[in-house]
Amino acid sequence: MRRCLPVLVILLIGQQSLSAQIIKKADVTLNVMNKVADWQLKAWKQNGTPHPKPDWTMGACYAGYMDLAEVATYSTYLNDVKAIGDSLRWKTGSRHTMADDYCVAQMFCQMYMVYNKPEMIAQWKQQADSIIALPHTESLEWKNNIAEREWAWCDALFMGPPALAYLSSATGDRKYLDAACKLWWKSTAYLYDKGEHLYYRDSRFFTQKEANGKKVFWSRGNGWVLAGLVRMLKNMPDDYPERPAFVKLYQEMARKIASLQNADGTWHAALLDPAAYPVKEASGTGFYCYALAYGINNGLLPYRQYHLIVEKASSALKGCVQENGKLGFVQQIGEKPEKVSANDTEVYGIGAFLLAGSEVYLMQEKH
Repeated sequence: MRRCLPVLVILLIGQQSLSAQIIKKADVTLNVMNKVADWQLKAWKQNGTPHPKPDWTMGACYAGYMDLAEVATYSTYLNDVKAIGDSLRWKTGSRHTMADDYCVAQMFCQMYMVYNKPEMIAQWKQQADSIIALPHTESLEWKNNIAEREWAWCDALFMGPPALAYLSSATGDRKYLDAACKLWWKSTAYLYDKGEHLYYRDSRFFTQKEANGKKVFWSRGNGWVLAGLVRMLKNMPDDYPERPAFVKLYQEMARKIASLQNADGTWHAALLDPAAYPVKEASGTGFYCYALAYGINNGLLPYRQYHLIVEKASSALKGCVQENGKLGFVQQIGEKPEKVSANDTEVYGIGAFLLAGSEVYLMQEKH
């Protein structure tokens, strides 16, 4: 027995060391998230928000803070975002049928599920009722200001459907989820390339080509979609009839996106012509990292096949963070692949970074 004891001690020490390494890895991820989140909050306090508080850019950022608040051990970030909702009096943007202007309602619903205060979703519920009552029979061709009324561009699939899906979770009323699914598939039938398993940004890009002759598929645009798929699945009961179709679409896109990761761990601005945009891009990469890590954490993607892709993306994202906590390499507001620099940042990039970090943290804690 005594001869075996040193071996057991060595094994136990080895196990403890391995456990410490895993915990340290997750803690590093959380620390970097805190650093980036704190930088952004400080910038808002010093300079004001760069966009109106109910804007889609800000709504995407709040999504990241909400996920960070779930994994952090304190409620500071939740309080910070709640204060923004209070200042808005829980009202969305002025264009009530434009998805960009009600992306912020995702945060309203999440706050309601924490605080159970009816005023947090009262206005959005009334607005959502009016949206789902519309006929939604127009073509999604990019003309006649179609974006004011329909989800005619792929970015909208992050902004609009999850806002309705979160309302379904908040109220227990499936009609909002049903409507979100119906309109999701309308947009998908129009914008999704079944051969490439990627979404065109909008109809203007159906015939456009990159410098290498490949089709134009914008990295962040498809990041919006894959992240939107995750946020739909998060609000979809296991027995919901549409869930298998959403899972199938998610897995198809995940496989494609994973195959397009660049050697530096990121996805560049143009998915099928990264050489034309050689600089890494953090917003699309953040959304992909978020979505793939979620798939691992929820049994939709095999850990063995995908975890190195996620870890590589996570490391690359951390490499985009400056010493003071500013996240760089974020492509600016746009609609197609464009060049990006180390000093470029935007609030939706912060949101994507925090969403990604939260899921990576959970993955690292588990494995």
